[in-house]
Amino acid sequence: MINKAISDFFDERKESWIKKNQNPSMSDEEVFALQEKCNEIFSLGVWLSNAAKRAGQMSMATHPCTFSHPSARKNKNAYVTSIIAENTSATDGLLRSGNVTVERDALGNAAVLDVYKFLSLQMEDTQTLMSHIEQESELAKRLLSEHGNDYDTLRDGFMSMIGDSTQEVVTSSKIKQVYFPVDDDYHQLSILSNSGLIFHLKKRIDTIRFSKEVKELREKKRKNMPSDEGFYELYDLTTIGYGGTKPQNISVLNNQNGGKAHLLRSMPPMIEKRSIRFPKRDFFRESIRPFDVKDTFHALHTIFKTDYNNVNIRDGKYYRYQQLIDRIVERMWDVRSVADSQYFEGTSQLAGYQKIWLLDSFTKQRESEDNWLDELCDEIARWVLAGCEKGLKKSYIFGSAELQDIRNIVEANKEVLR
Repeated sequence: MINKAISDFFDERKESWIKKNQNPSMSDEEVFALQEKCNEIFSLGVWLSNAAKRAGQMSMATHPCTFSHPSARKNKNAYVTSIIAENTSATDGLLRSGNVTVERDALGNAAVLDVYKFLSLQMEDTQTLMSHIEQESELAKRLLSEHGNDYDTLRDGFMSMIGDSTQEVVTSSKIKQVYFPVDDDYHQLSILSNSGLIFHLKKRIDTIRFSKEVKELREKKRKNMPSDEGFYELYDLTTIGYGGTKPQNISVLNNQNGGKAHLLRSMPPMIEKRSIRFPKRDFFRESIRPFDVKDTFHALHTIFKTDYNNVNIRDGKYYRYQQLIDRIVERMWDVRSVADSQYFEGTSQLAGYQKIWLLDSFTKQRESEDNWLDELCDEIARWVLAGCEKGLKKSYIFGSAELQDIRNIVEANKEVLR
């Protein structure tokens, strides 16, 4: 034998044939005769000659037409052209033919499946035997010329499995067609499925869901056991069937996968309105507004309009100031929680002290420095005072003493704001 893969292929075929035809009641002479017959049938020269004659009953394809309709292969006058896409790989970010290495599919007479498997054998250089025959390599020439076989006859027979690119392309009315206008004419495009990609996706999904490692990790999770590794879960999968109870009528790969493939969820994202938005320019205009705390400001307005002043009035005023600061702190934590996903340096116009205050990337600076915090306290005091003045309009005139009272309350909350 020329290659170990070829030798193993024939050994498996012989073993399977003997197992099928031998029975315990046979005499030693009958068993010997059966083995001789097996060796003759599967001798390289005889089998290759027979396989080359049968090869045309099956067509290799990357995009089998039978995935569109089981009866699409045979037209009234001809067979649909077998499509083999030889796209080049490119880093274009697209899941397409050429960017994923997948095996060729085949469709046709299931009795010729052994020929397909033979031509799909991987040689030592990782190329398939069919590729060697196409390229007319030395390996292919030695193989097809052994035992007196005619090289050209055998090669033509095997090449019939991939069709003749010089012949006119034939499509089928059972395949979806798109008529694409070009000047005063049109291109007729037949929509076909890349079965190699379909079942390569299934293989990857099954590995993610059912591999031994994933099963062990999933069991650890169920038992609340620690693990340094994680695993993926795929939701909303749909399983689609091709060929019903006869998946072999669709293609070889379809039959090997039981006629089942997986579909990933392909829906537009569900857009939810954000309840929290990271500010682009100013926290005190975008994240919290006087309207958001109108009840507290209304209570303050009532206090300021009171004609008398005593300790209860002052305590009530300070209590309302503290309420406003508490709401600011609450909003601060909300905004910090979305900072990583919503903050963009290129579009942000936030003041420096607000970036230090709100972004986790400034945590160390936030903890060790106070200049930004003093600036923040001044801004909070001005914001509270501006909210009070807006509601009271000109009925109450605020002085520096009132601003200092607010500043003192803010100062008492410095560490909470940090």
